[in-house]
Amino acid sequence: MDRGFGAVLVVIGVVLVLMGVLVATGAMSWFGRLPGDIRAGRGNTRVFVPITSMVVVSVVLTIVVNLVARWWR
Repeated sequence: MDRGFGAVLVVIGVVLVLMGVLVATGAMSWFGRLPGDIRAGRGNTRVFVPITSMVVVSVVLTIVVNLVARWWR
């Protein structure tokens, strides 16, 4: 294994820790509450489909990955 793989693992770990801090502090409270997110429930059954939230996450991750790929070249 080369050192590049270790650096990628460290970056992934730091990102996961930052996401955990955001969730713990309530900064991610918007997730699942955007227009277009589907919430349905009856009795003890609840269905949650965060369509719009996942589109936002996908766009942000696409931009970040493209910027990192351009920077890495």
